Amino acid sequence: MLNKIPKLLSPELVKAMMEMGHGDELVLADANFPGHALHSRVIRCDGTGIPELLDAILELFPLDHYADYQAALMSVVPGDSTVPVVWDTYKEIISGHDKEAVITHEERFAFYTRARSAYAIVVTGEEALYGNIILKKGVIKSV
Repeated sequence: MLNKIPKLLSPELVKAMMEMGHGDELVLADANFPGHALHSRVIRCDGTGIPELLDAILELFPLDHYADYQAALMSVVPGDSTVPVVWDTYKEIISGHDKEAVITHEERFAFYTRARSAYAIVVTGEEALYGNIILKKGVIKSV
């Protein structure tokens, strides 16, 4: 155990976040996401919801302000009546860690394409439909 690292973050996830460089992306995937079909580096967090995990990750993870946006959500498929209320929760959590963060939306298959090139996919137990989010890692700045 270490001080100041949220207990929700596994050693495997902390290691992956530390290995990531500026501009690398981390996918937080809901329970329905085809993570293993898209990527070879999959970290399992089956008993965890994305809101709790997102909050814990952002304690350590700087977002990329050299990019046009710092996070991406999977857009609702046209014709689907789902209203992803979890997005409001994500926006609130992200804003609590980074008030200037910009969140964009990606069409479903474009989101899958981005997930393939991400550093890692974290598959969670999140059951909210369209609960997937991609985070773009930034830099640590000396004060």
